[in-house]
Amino acid sequence: MSLSLFADIIGMTGTFLVVLAFFLIQLEKLSPKGMAYNLLNLTGAILLLISLCINFNLASFVIEIFWIAASLVGIYRYYQREPAQTS
Repeated sequence: MSLSLFADIIGMTGTFLVVLAFFLIQLEKLSPKGMAYNLLNLTGAILLLISLCINFNLASFVIEIFWIAASLVGIYRYYQREPAQTS
């Protein structure tokens, strides 16, 4: 398998995850403040970023950095909202 094909497969998987997260929000199957939504977006953005390291595009690279940052903020805020679990 060529490196370019590998990058395309990784990038398309990332695209699928980001679009799936948005689609599930529209179907009201996920909460935009929930962990699943943020993890889907974070994973998708990381996969897209990996593919962009092979087939570089500056504009896409920059938006994925912001997408990762937004997802990390969402995960942080999720844990701020959740009460601490005690054992």
